[in-house]
Amino acid sequence: MNRKLGMIIGLQAFLIVMLFWVLVFYGKDEYEASSQASTDQIATPNRISNKGGNTIITINTATQAQSDIKTSTLKAGTHQATINSYGNVISIDSLIDLRTRYLSSKAEAEVLRTTLTHFKSEYNRLHALNMDDKNISDRAVAAALVDIKSNEAKVFSAELNATNLAGSMQQAWGEGLAQLALSKDSSQLLQNLIDYKEVLIQITLPFDSPEPSQKSSITVSPSLASSHTLNAQYISRAPATSATIQGKTYFYHAKSPELRAGMQVKVLSSQNKGSITGVIIPSTAVIWYGGKPWVYRKLGADQFSRLPINTEVELENGWFYTGKLTPNDAVVTSGAQLLLSEEFKSQITNENQD
Repeated sequence: MNRKLGMIIGLQAFLIVMLFWVLVFYGKDEYEASSQASTDQIATPNRISNKGGNTIITINTATQAQSDIKTSTLKAGTHQATINSYGNVISIDSLIDLRTRYLSSKAEAEVLRTTLTHFKSEYNRLHALNMDDKNISDRAVAAALVDIKSNEAKVFSAELNATNLAGSMQQAWGEGLAQLALSKDSSQLLQNLIDYKEVLIQITLPFDSPEPSQKSSITVSPSLASSHTLNAQYISRAPATSATIQGKTYFYHAKSPELRAGMQVKVLSSQNKGSITGVIIPSTAVIWYGGKPWVYRKLGADQFSRLPINTEVELENGWFYTGKLTPNDAVVTSGAQLLLSEEFKSQITNENQD
């Protein structure tokens, strides 16, 4: 009896397992069809295309209104072009050292000339006595002549040393500063530089920039504080170039207690290069991606393309730009971030397709 009951239970279990696999086999196709239909229902339309190497985003007018995407027509503008560059505040320690040695050599030469004049006078006296019946010996006259020759050599050496020091100053510091340093009585400018009432600035300008005039000036500011500006006056050409920026170098001086030797300054403006024309891009149109500024240009009623720009010339409410954008071009001023998201959404792999 127990054996018959066990066979019945085993047969029932076998039938249950078979029915389960039949349901799985015949329900597989319906399940896959249902999943595909669900995927098709959530798939988003592809709004990205490529034309001539440019990525084009197509968004219909209704979607633009719903997403608050607005555009603005660019206006023409002009900008007074200037030469912008950098410079450094220079220590004048070596100039002061050369000046001190130069003046010392000149002073030594003056003392030696005075001594030489005395030796010549003494020689003439001794020579006259020698000629007057040998009232003085020939040896004394000869010794006096040796003193003259020796002192003449010392005067020549001191003058040569002073000349060499003057040449070194001109080679290292240029003609303008060398002339200030070679003067026995220091000028007011040199004294101000020594007393640190003024600072010496070496600036670098592009090779195609015009030569500054003697009374020209520039506007400079510390590199990290462009809002603080000061005026610097031209001194002369600098004989040495900058170690970091290639170009033509010049010396300027400025009254500024904030500047220190070794500081870098930004040359905000110098010689005028004339005006240039371009467009004014509103600040609301600029987006930043990859550390660079971009705008979305409207190509038609429903097409947009991302375009790189430069922001070198900043205005009150935007930037002045010369390049591929022209007056009457329309750029997106509201919703640009949405376009950027839409552009890069197509690059994200749909996880449902993995």
